[in-house]
Amino acid sequence: MTGEAQRASSLFSITAIVVSMTFVAIGNGVMLAYVPYVLSQAGAPSWTPGAAVTAIAFGGLVGCVIAGPVIRRVGHARAFSCSLALVIIAAFLVALGVNPILWILARGLYGVAGNANFIIAQSWLNHASDNRWRGKAMSFFYMAYVLGLGIGAWLFGRMPADGNLAPLVTIFVTTIALLPIGLTKLPTPPAPARVSVDFAMAWRNSPVALIGVLAAGGLSMVVQGFTPIYAATNKVGQADVALLMFVMQFGLIFVQYPLGTLSDRIDRRIVLIATCLLIAGTAVAALFVSFQAFVVLMIVFALWAGAVESVYSIANAHANDRTDPEDFVPLASTLLVAWSTSATLVPLAVTALTPAFGPKTFIYAAMAVALAYAAFVAQRLRLRETVPPEARETFEIRSAQVPNAGALVEGEKAPE
Repeated sequence: MTGEAQRASSLFSITAIVVSMTFVAIGNGVMLAYVPYVLSQAGAPSWTPGAAVTAIAFGGLVGCVIAGPVIRRVGHARAFSCSLALVIIAAFLVALGVNPILWILARGLYGVAGNANFIIAQSWLNHASDNRWRGKAMSFFYMAYVLGLGIGAWLFGRMPADGNLAPLVTIFVTTIALLPIGLTKLPTPPAPARVSVDFAMAWRNSPVALIGVLAAGGLSMVVQGFTPIYAATNKVGQADVALLMFVMQFGLIFVQYPLGTLSDRIDRRIVLIATCLLIAGTAVAALFVSFQAFVVLMIVFALWAGAVESVYSIANAHANDRTDPEDFVPLASTLLVAWSTSATLVPLAVTALTPAFGPKTFIYAAMAVALAYAAFVAQRLRLRETVPPEARETFEIRSAQVPNAGALVEGEKAPE
């Protein structure tokens, strides 16, 4: 096969992976809106919608630990099929009818499958991509997945919530997601590296990056997970809840890209401080903008979500700036575990405090995390020199909803 034919084949196969994960994202977007909305409307205990959010993150923590051994045992293609089977099982459990405990368990099962999907897809893309367009391929993957989440939320607004159509649609699109991977000719990549957690190394290389990923995990899960709960408790209609979640995904484009580009030109820590102040400012606005001014509220929440996602991508780039290439694998493992841990603990705390402080608790929590992280970065800015521009990696759009597992790859890349 000629080099040109190999490149065309790789591009086609990578498209298959992106298409599969986009369909997975559409199903996830439907469920991210459906489960908290229905639990908030069905008279379930007040703690159950938040517990469902926490369960996803805890499942993700389990998933990032077990994904590697599973892939090493059966390979990427079979592991991907198995993880999508778990997504389908989780949606089936939800389709059985409103049962808060069963739904929480189902969301935890989805969390296990979700992180496994990310590890499989990112390691496969990383292995198959040509060096000249690997960064663009990964950015396209992130963008397609996050916009798929938005499309899923939008679809939820156009289906009845008082039935099981939403989980059935999730089962349908997840089944479709199996087809492109089942038909791909892409060679199986090497098994991902073992999850080698080294918090001491990550802290030594960049405390700002490590704490930033911890902050981003909690911020993203709180903002994305509790927004539909907050809207539902304010008697917002299903269509408006879906539209709000759809618009929030566009903040990834209109906020993250300019902030990331700026962080390539000046000290990333300064941009992180500015981003945290933007998070706090939009959180204040979210407290006071009424749902009656829904267009204004959508703009505020889109800016808020975009700023939250930016913390993760900029902190991830800052970590790589200060880390030697031979440490990239343990760094990626450590940041993945840090993200999953924070994404579990912060929503758990918000769930516990909401009965005492009300449905706006998640807004206060996001504001507190952002301001605390800004203060920490400002203190570190005084203690350590700036990374020179020529030593920085080029910023790539990433989302805290899709934690970075692409560096967990052993062996060599695909032929150039």
